[in-house]
Amino acid sequence: MLYFDHAASSPMYEEVIETMAEVMKRYYGNPSSLHKAGLEAERLVRRARETIAAALHASPGEIVFTSGGTESNVLAIRGAAARFAGRGKHLVTTSIEHASVYETFRWLEKQGFRVTYLSADETGQVRLDELEKALTDETILVSVMYVNNETGRIQPVAEIGRMLKDRPKTLFHVDAVQAVGKLGVNPAAIGADLLSASAHKLRGPKGVGILYCREGLELEPLLPGGGQEGGLRSGTENVPAIVGMAKALRMAMDERQQFLQRTAAVRARLVQCIDSLPQLALTGSRSPEEMAPHIVHFSFPGMKAEVIVHALEQHGIYVSTRSACSSADNKPSRVLSAMGLDRSRAASGIRISFSAMETLDDADRLCDALRRTIELLSLKGAAARVKEKNGGHLCT
Repeated sequence: MLYFDHAASSPMYEEVIETMAEVMKRYYGNPSSLHKAGLEAERLVRRARETIAAALHASPGEIVFTSGGTESNVLAIRGAAARFAGRGKHLVTTSIEHASVYETFRWLEKQGFRVTYLSADETGQVRLDELEKALTDETILVSVMYVNNETGRIQPVAEIGRMLKDRPKTLFHVDAVQAVGKLGVNPAAIGADLLSASAHKLRGPKGVGILYCREGLELEPLLPGGGQEGGLRSGTENVPAIVGMAKALRMAMDERQQFLQRTAAVRARLVQCIDSLPQLALTGSRSPEEMAPHIVHFSFPGMKAEVIVHALEQHGIYVSTRSACSSADNKPSRVLSAMGLDRSRAASGIRISFSAMETLDDADRLCDALRRTIELLSLKGAAARVKEKNGGHLCT
């Protein structure tokens, strides 16, 4: 099996699995309890918070543990909108955001907020001129992702942060789920007030993530209750998962240069492969520095994306159509449509995502399987057209 769907979820580090198992066996106390078992668990949470804060060049008090990227995004957006609605009710996001962001803004529209959705150019970058025109004195929040989870296009978040620097009433949220542990993410350096990350995208456990919340910034909590996580996220902390995320992030940061070198080489080989197949069209920028090194996206106009996915699965190769949260939707990709791609391309997009574990040989195997898949599907398509032309019979 070749697993090329790391952007959906990545296999855990063996060391993370071992660490979490040890925590589950030995540190079962509630971190809010005052006895020794509780204090031991609380100490593990505190150390994990410090580790993650150091990786993001933040302070421990700015790290809020959540159940994952979706909760972090929703807490940031709804929490900010509810807290600062008195300043204004205008919000800005993009048409290429992850569903957890996009659908949250759709929900806020129903609550009386006015939302501006920025489009993207043909490479998948959000249009900064649209953002500049959209900003008003009523704008209280801008939310733009760091790396597009579907196409891999890196967004100009630092430039957006500079654009918002002189607008203290406007908060800046960044969904960095596909960037943390891979690119050099520093919330303060890019001017982010809020930033989301998830453990299972960087070889950590599912069900845990973080929200960076700039010191001094107050949000309305989604989950009231016992007041854990500074009152922003009540509920007993998932100690093994939190420790697992901290270890996974630390390992990812230690291996980051190796990750960048290996994934860049694999990506270049896959881009070369796609360019050699005239039936396929590469998505995104041609400049490697503008694309995440671990994602390649292409389309096969005229062919349904899920057909390609299942055809490659017959070769023992797993890829995806788009975000795992919306891959079962047969509609054309909202992200690709926002980039101006026609319906045939927007309905046939394929995402290949990988890690430092995949090799050039793996890329070549994928390329060979892709070439054979295209030949087979093209033959089937030609046969179907002949059958249709002859009134349902393949021969006359």
